[in-house]
This record gives sequence, C-alpha cells and structure tokens, in this order.
Amino acid sequence: MGTFIARVSKGRTLRELVLGVLAAPTLVTFAWLTVFGGTALHLERSGAAPIAAAVEADVATSLYAVLEALPLGGVTALLAALAVTLFFVTSSDSGSLVVDMLTSGGHPNPPRWQRVFWALMEGAVAAALLTAGGLKALQSVAVGTGLPFAVVLIATAVALTRALRRHEASPRHGAGPDQTASESSDGD
Repeated sequence: MGTFIARVSKGRTLRELVLGVLAAPTLVTFAWLTVFGGTALHLERSGAAPIAAAVEADVATSLYAVLEALPLGGVTALLAALAVTLFFVTSSDSGSLVVDMLTSGGHPNPPRWQRVFWALMEGAVAAALLTAGGLKALQSVAVGTGLPFAVVLIATAVALTRALRRHEASPRHGAGPDQTASESSDGD
C-alpha cells in the first residue's frame, strides 16, 4: 500500500500526506465504530434486535443485523454490501498495481494484462486459503505475517524520523518539511 499511496500522493506535502492517509481514515473509523457500535448496543439493551446473538452466530454479517433493525434496512444493507465490494475491489486493484510494478522492475506503468494476472493470482490465493481452512486459515495467515510486518513498519518509521530530522537540520533543506517533492528537486 505504501507504494500505491506514494504514487497517488505525488506533489503533496508531507502534512497533506499524513492528514490524508493517517488522520482522515482514523477519524472516519472512529466515527463509524462509535455510531454503529453505539447503535448495536442500544438495539441489544432495548431488546429491539438480538444483536449479540447475531454476533455470536457470525461476526462478519452482524453489521447487517444492525442495519435490518433500522429504518430502510434493506436499502442500507444493499449500500453496505456495495461499499464492502468497492473496498475489496479497489484494495485488490491497488495491490495488483504495486505487485505488477515490482515484478516489472519498477516500471511505473506496466501492461494492463499483467495487473489483471496479478489480481487473478491474489484472488486464487485467497480462494485457496478460504477453501482449505475457511476464514480461520485466512485469519491465521494474516496474523502470522503481521508480526514480521510490524517489525518492518517500526524500522521504517524510525528511518523516516531520522531522515526528516537530518533534512530539517541541514542548512540547505529549503522550504522545510511541508515542501513538495517537485519543489525540492532543484539539485538536492
């Protein structure tokens, strides 16, 4: 995702990148969980809908139990399914683009057929994991790769912090950390 975000953020300042990639999604997620979590708790406590039973039955579909208990439940459930589909499609597309760029030697615009190939391979791996062990196998793979990836992320954060401090301390650092990439390409 980092490569994809860097590609679509070209020309943005560091501040814009942080706000757009970290702050905005965090705030939207906080609002989402607050609204829907609070609504689910209210529905359960008031006895209007058995949300806890829906969560115990299948946590993946419990959102739909909450939506069905609200006015226009069918419409909002359809919109939720559309939003989930769009999330998975755009995530797969951006992931396929990055894998395609990496396997084509860093070419910024590799052939479209290669991206389709990588998207199909990602889908095949996910389908194989789901078929072999269901959602538990997919979750186990995600958790198993999470720890090494967390170490890489921490190392990257430390390196970025050091590079930004070094850049700011340099006498030729120009306009500062809010300077865009295109503005800093004057020979530095």
